[in-house]
Amino acid sequence: MFVTLTLAESNSIIEAAISTASRLKISVCVAVCNRQGHLVAFKRMDGAYDDDADRSAVGKAVASAGTGQPSGEITGILDHPTAELVVAQGMPARRVRGGLPIRRDGAVEGGCGVAGAPSNESDEECARAGIAAFHDSPSTSGPSITRRQGKRSR
Repeated sequence: MFVTLTLAESNSIIEAAISTASRLKISVCVAVCNRQGHLVAFKRMDGAYDDDADRSAVGKAVASAGTGQPSGEITGILDHPTAELVVAQGMPARRVRGGLPIRRDGAVEGGCGVAGAPSNESDEECARAGIAAFHDSPSTSGPSITRRQGKRSR
């Protein structure tokens, strides 16, 4: 059975990420895309007016969805047909922290990207909180996030 992220699921991820950003007293943009890298949902908090935060949030989500890796851990050329197609359509793929893959039953379902915080680490903390809330939701069937151990990239 083919399952994809719904708008309701995507919005719940965004709301949890925004809740974390509010707790941290920061303003961010949050994007959720499906496994093909197409935008499902996006929100910009009041005050998140960095010139590139919106595109950066989408780019981090696309990179994570396309590779199944945290955006800050992607090195080299983005060699993934799904992500390459979305990039060719004009969306960026960002290789800095703040984007995480969304998994359901071990398969990549999409990506969550956050941008606009004072640090990429804070962006990633918000993305992680969003996906964790999705994982904890009784309406989902086992989504999870993964983070490889080892060197961190900026």
